[in-house]
Amino acid sequence: MTNHDFITIPVADGTEMDVYIAFPEKKGPSPAIIVIQEAYGVNSHIRNVTERLYKEGYVAISPDIFHRTIKRADIPYTDFSAAMPHYQAVTNEGLKADLEALYGWLQKQSAVEHDKIGSIGFCLGGRVSFLANAVLPLSAAISYYGGGLETLTTEAPNLHGAQLFVWGGLDTHITQEKREAILQAVDAAGKKYAYAVFSYAGHAFNSDDRPSYNPEAAKEAWGLSLGFLANNLK
Repeated sequence: MTNHDFITIPVADGTEMDVYIAFPEKKGPSPAIIVIQEAYGVNSHIRNVTERLYKEGYVAISPDIFHRTIKRADIPYTDFSAAMPHYQAVTNEGLKADLEALYGWLQKQSAVEHDKIGSIGFCLGGRVSFLANAVLPLSAAISYYGGGLETLTTEAPNLHGAQLFVWGGLDTHITQEKREAILQAVDAAGKKYAYAVFSYAGHAFNSDDRPSYNPEAAKEAWGLSLGFLANNLK
């Protein structure tokens, strides 16, 4: 396996999941980060994020969470209708099985610091990253503009690691009321969290492959994310 490659791992429900993985070149174990896709698959943007994290010294791994309905989806950002059947087929039960399979695989890797694992996700992946923090004993999790986070408020007491939320203030999909619902749940559960709202950015502002890309917000949010990950994983 090269430093950047797809591999396949088994899931407890009998399915198989492809994951894109990037290993740092340094010797010895490194902390690991699960990078979770948007609704468009493990596309070039998500692979790029994975590689950026490996260059920061992390084992970075991105699962194909649509694997039950399509393999290695790479759907154009202009064609959300093509993503919808796969997006709608995703269930919390399936996601939990995928996350547990990933975590189990990471625990078997000598290149991974087994007690220093985190997650980061975008859009759909932002919701899944929060779920990962509830399902797995993570040290940290980051959710960029996670759609549907307000539906996971009952998972807040189950969070393991510190949680960072990143939002765009101009996001018409995720209203202030939805943001407050998840923040209040995490606060009430007494969990460690932080959040940032970039008032001048909209949804999906981090993706430089989309018209919504905001380079200033993306740069600031990435710097915040790297600091958060370093504090909790290094």
